[in-house]
Amino acid sequence: MVRQSVLVVEDEEDIRELVSYNLLKEGYQVAGVASGEDALTAVADKTPDLVLLDIMLPGLDGLSVCRRLKGDPRFASIPIIMLTAKGEEPDVVSGLNMGADDYVTKPFSPKVLLARVQAVLRRAESVTDQPAEDQSLEVVETGELTIHLGRHEVSVAGQPVDLTATEFKLLHFLAKRPGWVFTRQQILDGVHGDNYAITDRAVDVQIVGLRRKLGGAGASIETVRGVGYRFKE
Repeated sequence: MVRQSVLVVEDEEDIRELVSYNLLKEGYQVAGVASGEDALTAVADKTPDLVLLDIMLPGLDGLSVCRRLKGDPRFASIPIIMLTAKGEEPDVVSGLNMGADDYVTKPFSPKVLLARVQAVLRRAESVTDQPAEDQSLEVVETGELTIHLGRHEVSVAGQPVDLTATEFKLLHFLAKRPGWVFTRQQILDGVHGDNYAITDRAVDVQIVGLRRKLGGAGASIETVRGVGYRFKE
């Protein structure tokens, strides 16, 4: 069985070595770098299965690295887990909006980190293992809005809309169940998986950004006060 590979991007050497040690014990292939610039070089040289990315890095910070990776078709599908310090919630929200898959707050338990890594890699595998023909057949059309799962494309009145990976998942989750009301926690579970530790505010921010990008079609995402959101039937 081929061992899955993880790139650890962390400028604090003791943390980088601790994380790498625990990942190696669990059987992962591990590479570690201390800067955003080195992270981009490492990913281009040997694409990892997952990136553990510290937000606060010297030079090119973690958010910039995330933006570049998710904006490059060659690397956009690589799962990213952000490593953050307490009090960096705005940065966490920005990272999730760019397409990051999860985050872990320092100081963290190695067991918690390993559980997050395993969960994110399982979700990535489930998407990869889904037959291509099944994905290509799933198209959601409502009014002027079209969502093509296999192509990972969204258009409004025939015009393409550029969404982050998280925004696409959120829109698809709501649109394929029109009329159903979902709480913020249900949306988080549906888009990111169970036990995804993040505040409700992140969902609200992502919904606001999604509505803005969809223009008039964004009105299809309705707020249900005191409950959550639904996609208009």
